[in-house]
Amino acid sequence: MSLGSALVAALFIPVGNLQPVLSFDGDLVAFAYLLALGRLAIILAAMDTGSSFEGMGASREALYGALVEPALMLVFGTLALISGFTSFASIFSTEIGEDTQLIVVLLLVAYILTKIVFTESGRIPVDDPRTHLELTMIHEVMCLDYCGVDLAFIKMGTWLKTAAFSLLAADAVAAAFCPRWWIAAPLAVLLTGISVGVVESTQARNKLARNTTFILTVAALAALVYFTAYLLRLNIVVQ
Repeated sequence: MSLGSALVAALFIPVGNLQPVLSFDGDLVAFAYLLALGRLAIILAAMDTGSSFEGMGASREALYGALVEPALMLVFGTLALISGFTSFASIFSTEIGEDTQLIVVLLLVAYILTKIVFTESGRIPVDDPRTHLELTMIHEVMCLDYCGVDLAFIKMGTWLKTAAFSLLAADAVAAAFCPRWWIAAPLAVLLTGISVGVVESTQARNKLARNTTFILTVAALAALVYFTAYLLRLNIVVQ
């Protein structure tokens, strides 16, 4: 379920101005809740083992997922507001970058999505996938008792979700500067991956108590970006 939901969600995301496999009005909401369905599946799978460690990881995953969801929906609301569409294909095929006032908004959207990647994929500074201390794990502890094909599907679902958010951030950057150059999106994905690697190499994992502050700060920034986009769009409509 985790892999399947991530795979279907990824089919909604365009590569630059190339059309995605699936597209309809409101697909950005479907994207968010397909990933939420995958999170629910992995939480239930962790609790099904009966392990106290995996139950602890499941509770943390549920908490962080609930905290990061408002930030994600505010980002999607910002994209819908500045483009006038509720479909990823229509949003990223619109000449948003022609308005210089909205370029900063798009760059902040890309920044927020990059921060969401750390939470959704369990990377430093939110989680450390390389640690051997079960008490400090979040995502990795949920699959401690799984192996073989089951573990492979869980890992693939996480990697695919990371790639999907990275591509969304890349599409936002491409829409700001070169929306008609489809190769810009893969290049921006590469830059997103490099930035994640740099952060993991230069920062330590947060204390668990600080993760809530980290996620809520991202949500607050997303709210500020949405409000800014609303004011800019209102000014553009009035003019």
